[in-house]
Amino acid sequence: MKSMFDNRVIQYLCGTILAVSVLSAANAQQYPTRPLLIVAPFGAGGDSDIAARNLAAVVPKYLKQNVVVVNKVGASGAIGSEYVKNATPDGYTFLLARVGSQATLPALKPDLSYKWNDFSFLGILELNPYVCAVVADSPFRSFGDLVEGIRKNPGKLKYSTAGIGTIHEMGPQLLFDAQKLGKDAANQIPYKSGGEAATALLGRHVDFSCSNIGTVLNFIKNRQMRALVTTTPERFKDIPDVPTAKEVGYPALERIIGWSALYGPPKMDKKLVAIWGDTLRKVGKDPQWINATEKIGSVPHIKSPEDTAQYVKEQYETYYKLGKSLNIVLK
Repeated sequence: MKSMFDNRVIQYLCGTILAVSVLSAANAQQYPTRPLLIVAPFGAGGDSDIAARNLAAVVPKYLKQNVVVVNKVGASGAIGSEYVKNATPDGYTFLLARVGSQATLPALKPDLSYKWNDFSFLGILELNPYVCAVVADSPFRSFGDLVEGIRKNPGKLKYSTAGIGTIHEMGPQLLFDAQKLGKDAANQIPYKSGGEAATALLGRHVDFSCSNIGTVLNFIKNRQMRALVTTTPERFKDIPDVPTAKEVGYPALERIIGWSALYGPPKMDKKLVAIWGDTLRKVGKDPQWINATEKIGSVPHIKSPEDTAQYVKEQYETYYKLGKSLNIVLK
């Protein structure tokens, strides 16, 4: 009698598990059933905003739902990042992740409200070459001139960034360290986005700016700014007259490169992660997305969810070690 009862319980449990599995599969097939939200953690016109909108323009082709981009700015990207970290992991809220808010900040700020791996990794989207630039009529005609200007005027020159702890800051800091100038060799003026940092340079509120090339590429092409160096291994095709970090004698700067990725809240269902991995693989072959990405100076570089997790881990470790060696701790 007991054996018959146990068998019925087992059959009931197996049937329940099967039903849940079928329902889960059905939900995955129907997904998504409403518009999707991508949070850009920096201001309008900056790298994260542009990357998010480029992605939002093509995803509806593959998931048959509109994508809305919302800017939640502040705290060097931490506010938008925390918002997504705390969102329901139902596949409708995403983060346009950036190297500054997802690798640099977690590496340098011990009391940050999230860790580098407190998210569901969906895919790397693009790489953003890094460039240091001045206004077109600046007295600094070369990267060597800028280094010498910083050396002769300790603590007097100013540079704009998209926020403390972002990749915009790390390039100059690495340079200061290599030249043994001290981390206060020039004054950082932080802004809310790469777009604002570029505008500050154009308005001559600062003497130089180092940033992802996408934010300033048009200004360089229009000769409003002069690029002094890029961190690409080879000269960047859109500005072939600009020397690489290796060519100007600072190969260590090649470690500084920007990227965009798509993250979800932690503990997203594996089926949803797989759907997004497949969707981003299709996006990576989409001519519209490729053209829009290249137009702003970025390099299309789609990675799988698994490869993205490994890549971000390596980036975090790079900035963690850099912060330790430079004694940079964000408070």
